[in-house]
Amino acid sequence: MGQIVKTTAAIAALLLSTPVFAGWEPSKPVEIVVAAGAGGASDQMARMMQAAIQKNNLMKQPMVVSLKGGASGAEALMYMKSSEGDPNKVLIAYSLIYMLPLSAKIPFNWRDLTPVSVIALDQFVLWDNASGSKTVKDFIAAAKAASAPFKMGGTGSKREDHVLTVFMEQKTGAKFSYLPYKSGGEAATQLVGGHTESNVNNPSENLEVWRAGQVRALCVFDKERISYKTKVTDTQSWNDIPTCKEEGLDVQYLMLRAMFLPGKVTQEQQAFYADLFQKVTQTAEYKDYMEKQALKPIFLTGKDMVEFLEDDDKLNASLMNAAGFVAK
Repeated sequence: MGQIVKTTAAIAALLLSTPVFAGWEPSKPVEIVVAAGAGGASDQMARMMQAAIQKNNLMKQPMVVSLKGGASGAEALMYMKSSEGDPNKVLIAYSLIYMLPLSAKIPFNWRDLTPVSVIALDQFVLWDNASGSKTVKDFIAAAKAASAPFKMGGTGSKREDHVLTVFMEQKTGAKFSYLPYKSGGEAATQLVGGHTESNVNNPSENLEVWRAGQVRALCVFDKERISYKTKVTDTQSWNDIPTCKEEGLDVQYLMLRAMFLPGKVTQEQQAFYADLFQKVTQTAEYKDYMEKQALKPIFLTGKDMVEFLEDDDKLNASLMNAAGFVAK
């Protein structure tokens, strides 16, 4: 009996002294691929994640931001598609993964890649100039009564802002002349200057001009208000902006922010990154970024993520078809 006790104690000591097998982890720097240019929302989010991972020692290897915004983001999508089996590249994706293959007819499908996690959603806001209409109802009435279509500024063509504009036309009967700009910052500047009547920028893109009292937030395109209640302007928080549905404009749209690996990686590699990005969402850097950018926090992985992507893909395809943006 004494020998059994001694043997058991020896095994226990051995187990305690042996490191637990941690599974796969990167053995060289990890490239976080951004399908956009410098300074945009995706670049900013990638750099926040890079900083959070480094500061909190979440990964032994460094993470390097790689900007591949060529051909409206097609460069990044095709780069990831051609990197099958490479677990050291991860794409920070947005709704472009559904829209660009339809509008530009590029040979890419998000199912070519390996879904890792959904990490946030973008809410969009209908903005007008501070000297313009004070309510959605008045804004739509003014747009319908105008002798020439209201000018709506947005980022890029046949993308989220453009689709939302067409969606508004279909719901209200008002006509808009959509003007594509290189960035949400440029769209904000054009609205402040009175060169456009409105834009549908996401919160962060109009933050400074809203805070300065130069633009008015009319409504948010979501089924619920933005959650943050800290005052941003002298009188309003993000939560004070009504939903468009509350204002009689039943239009809802959320933009994806998600992480993908190339195709044909192992389940172990996929699991490593799902765990990594879940840890990122628990950091102070992520939480601070979510509030500052007024993003909607969410974390989905595995089956829940795939179901979300399938539904989101169908919604985006139906909107693109309705807008006439699908290439023949």
